[in-house]
Amino acid sequence: MVTGMKAAGRMALPTGADVEDAARVLEGWAVRTPLLRNAELDRLTGGTILVKPEVLQRTGSFKFRGAYNRLSRIPKENRPQGVVAWSSGNHAQGVAAAAGLLGLPATIVMPADAPALKIANTRALGAEVVLYDRVRESREEIGGRIAQERGAIIVPPFDDPYIIAGQGTVGLEIGDQALGMGLAVEEALAPCSGGGLANGMALGLHRIFPHAKAHTVEPAGFDDFARSLETGQKQRNASASGSACDALMAPTPGDITFAIAQRELGPGFSVTDEEAFAAMRFAFQHLKLVVEPGGAVALAAVLTGKLETKGRTIAVVLSGGNVDPGLFARVLAAA
Repeated sequence: MVTGMKAAGRMALPTGADVEDAARVLEGWAVRTPLLRNAELDRLTGGTILVKPEVLQRTGSFKFRGAYNRLSRIPKENRPQGVVAWSSGNHAQGVAAAAGLLGLPATIVMPADAPALKIANTRALGAEVVLYDRVRESREEIGGRIAQERGAIIVPPFDDPYIIAGQGTVGLEIGDQALGMGLAVEEALAPCSGGGLANGMALGLHRIFPHAKAHTVEPAGFDDFARSLETGQKQRNASASGSACDALMAPTPGDITFAIAQRELGPGFSVTDEEAFAAMRFAFQHLKLVVEPGGAVALAAVLTGKLETKGRTIAVVLSGGNVDPGLFARVLAAA
């Protein structure tokens, strides 16, 4: 690995073959989450909506897939120095869990305003947590300094071929499971921050349904990926905070993810926090699933008609369920 690398300047882009390789690495470690249908969801949308609940994955989000695939490639002689990652919570927990399984020390740089549950869970998984101010400080600078001091390996949240390939197993499973249901996926939507999940999903899904369209969904006002796809140039968000979708706050697409996206992804969508909250309520009431705001945006895009669903088969990823209990209670109470 990476077996099917292509050159893009000095970058190495993962391919569908690399996603299949990641699936072999993850077998027995990652949960093969189900692909669900719901009568009420189909009725409301007029389509066949296939829900991929990564809230049921290890650590409560898809992030374990990429983290384990990346960490498992570290040579054994380099493992004692450990790894360093930065994350608002889901990548943090994925890296911490993978590091624990593989016997590596892990240090995670997390924003001080991240949900308390995510910080506590990361510590409980055995990682050292270093908090920072996401408005005034750079997580990359902090993480880079720690890695240099300790000789640790940096595990980026999305812009890494192994990370992307690991996340791509979500799309590979969607395609295989849909085939088993006698269905052909026409479009697929995934929550998007830096683009690791959406691009990986597209690579995996296109191994089985090469003509399916894959889309990003982001919080309104933080739709840098959608704007980048529209303009053909990487765009940045104007602010580093201001959305309840804390898991989707990357300031700009990654170099690798954007290079893949220009080939693999269709137009992106965005939803408001209130639309995400409504999707959280729907998931709880009808799917019996707990979903965090950022994890619910793809479902929100379907429920609010951001794309045509009538008579079509659409796959939707619920990317994470690590929601602060207080926030979740307020969201449910607002129904």
